[in-house]
Amino acid sequence: MYTEKKYTELLGLAGFSDDLLQDHFALYSGYVKNTNAVANRLKEAEKNSPEYNELKRRFGWEFNGMRLHEYYFDNLSKDSSSLKKESALAQKLSEEFGGVDEWEKDFKATASMRGIGWVILAKDAQTGKLFNTWINEHDGGHLAGATPLLVLDVFEHAFIRDYGLKKADYLCAFFKALNWTEVEKRFA
Repeated sequence: MYTEKKYTELLGLAGFSDDLLQDHFALYSGYVKNTNAVANRLKEAEKNSPEYNELKRRFGWEFNGMRLHEYYFDNLSKDSSSLKKESALAQKLSEEFGGVDEWEKDFKATASMRGIGWVILAKDAQTGKLFNTWINEHDGGHLAGATPLLVLDVFEHAFIRDYGLKKADYLCAFFKALNWTEVEKRFA
């Protein structure tokens, strides 16, 4: 069984209303509950039955919805930190993108695309190469073998209550609330 993490320490986070955060936490809670429910039903379903097949498909949606939200909330903090210019991650971003500022422009451009989904700074486990990637839905578009380093939710529920259609303002708030220490741990 998967246990729901509590993120109440994020209440009061600058740029994110408590109402928005509470709604977002409730959505995440649903993913945890549904991941457990689908996992339990899979144990009981007859193998190769239509129900089993659909539950197998659904599990990826629920599980990834749970995990991506955990990455997202974990890389936010009221005690935000800056990316240290001498850190291994900053050096790698400079190598891959021509500078941290250039990486950030690319990440924000990716996040500004029309549509719903996730934007992820990911690291290829085989080559160490970094990518800013768009994931349209929880269960599709992931780069195989890539580790999420920085995760941004760009589904409307993550910002529309506070920012309406002003996604750029949400992106600014997101970057101000980043916990780079957590992101750097994922890179190590």
